[in-house]
Amino acid sequence: MSTLPLAVRDSSTMVRRNLLHARRYPSMTLNLLLTPVMLLLIFVYIFGDVMSSGLGGHPDRATYVAYVVPGILMMTIGGASLGVAVSVCTDMTEGIIARFRTMAIYRGSVLVGHVVGGVLQVLVSVVLVIGVGFAIGFRTDASLLEWLAAIGLTLLVGLALTWLAVGIGLSSPNPEGASNVGLPLMILPLLGSAFVPVDSMPGWFRWFADYQPFTPFIESLRGLLLGTPIGHNGWLAVGWGVALTALGAWWSTSLFNRDPSNAR
Repeated sequence: MSTLPLAVRDSSTMVRRNLLHARRYPSMTLNLLLTPVMLLLIFVYIFGDVMSSGLGGHPDRATYVAYVVPGILMMTIGGASLGVAVSVCTDMTEGIIARFRTMAIYRGSVLVGHVVGGVLQVLVSVVLVIGVGFAIGFRTDASLLEWLAAIGLTLLVGLALTWLAVGIGLSSPNPEGASNVGLPLMILPLLGSAFVPVDSMPGWFRWFADYQPFTPFIESLRGLLLGTPIGHNGWLAVGWGVALTALGAWWSTSLFNRDPSNAR
């Protein structure tokens, strides 16, 4: 069998394997799904009236729902990728990766399975959060083209964070360590424009919020769904997404291909 059909066949098998694992061990999946939903409900119904005062104009809870949903979606992507890091590390510590290395399968299929499976779980998580958002009052006038662009941005961010999560999982000594090291993937949106505008932050902190990758991700998604100005954030979001994807893929592949005798 030639290389391409072999790669497709083995990669499909690995994707199926990872999705079955998510179904058979639902506790982590449910935890990663429910955390952003709970954050959305808390920030809207408990802090919404207070937080919306920083948006200017005539703030109300409906205005804050529209503002906060894009930020929660980015936290959702980060949380879903965190599960990938734990899954990869579990495979490493249980020895299944070492067994795969000895089998006559396409070498890269193991990584492809985790990445594709992770991105699919990201999409499921995002759909769930958007559904909850619509249920509590989120509305958008986005056109079909804007929705397609928003989906494309979501996929790019999901791919970038999933590749980084694979690298975190391969480099961590145990699943608990992978969970802790990968936590910034979910926390960084909090330090951007997820819940309040960057302009309302203290000057000493604003520079970090401005230049970290999640702020352009959030602002671009917010602009596509709500019609707010995107400006230079669109190019920054694409640039960050492509750069993080390339970095994560290179890092993960390097770790996976190294001599097992030198691992950890």
